[in-house]
Amino acid sequence: MGKIKITQKRSVINRPARQKATMDALGLRKMNASVEVEATPQVLGMVRKVSHLVEVVEL
Repeated sequence: MGKIKITQKRSVINRPARQKATMDALGLRKMNASVEVEATPQVLGMVRKVSHLVEVVEL
């Protein structure tokens, strides 16, 4: 599995609680914050659920 860099590009204000929880589980708590994680099926599924809020780059 490779690594991906996930950057929060949109706010979680006025989003459903599940999307807020997913962003928190990914480690994204502030605007323009970035995290590098392993591209596991679980992480890719979470990214797919909040794809409209984040930007993903493969490393």
